[in-house]
Amino acid sequence: MTQQKGSSQQVRIIGGKWRGQKLRFSGDASLRPTLGRTRETLFNWLRPVIREARCLDAFAGSGILGFEALSQGAASAVFIDQNPQTTRSLAASAEKLNAQTQCEVIKTDFFAYLRRTTATFDIVFLDPPFSQPQLLNQALTQLNQNPTPAEYIYAESKSLEVLTWAAQSTGWAIYKQTQTGNTTGALLTPDLQHGDTKDKIRVRNNT
Repeated sequence: MTQQKGSSQQVRIIGGKWRGQKLRFSGDASLRPTLGRTRETLFNWLRPVIREARCLDAFAGSGILGFEALSQGAASAVFIDQNPQTTRSLAASAEKLNAQTQCEVIKTDFFAYLRRTTATFDIVFLDPPFSQPQLLNQALTQLNQNPTPAEYIYAESKSLEVLTWAAQSTGWAIYKQTQTGNTTGALLTPDLQHGDTKDKIRVRNNT
């Protein structure tokens, strides 16, 4: 989904406690929220680990991935975006859902945020503009260099080839993948090189 600069669109949460809630968002023309059927597939993958997860929604845009995660049991979500219209919409969505205590909306450059933060995350949603594929490589590189890398990254790209190359060249392995229209999504895990990631998803002990 795309929009014109300054316009407002809406997107619907598909699962969990806020199922059916519609969230309005605004920003620049690059915003294209992850489609509902893709989100359904993604959160089926994440179901064993989403409860109480700490999530980071990078290049957040509409914020639908972070809000969907909270709706389906995540403990917290940090939303990063540079666009002031977008961050105002994200804050308004958090308020609408009465989720301010679970959300942190930060207007900043994602890479600057990664360099200064000491926070750790279980799941990162990574959906930079398709027009700037280098951002995907840069983000995956920097996330892999963090002292405590995320357990899972969900990334989107315009093609499987672009996503596969980005993952393999930055130290991540594709665990699962899905294709919807001209968008490829993949769940990534740290590349263990000699390990088999087929049983990677497991239920965390949150006690």
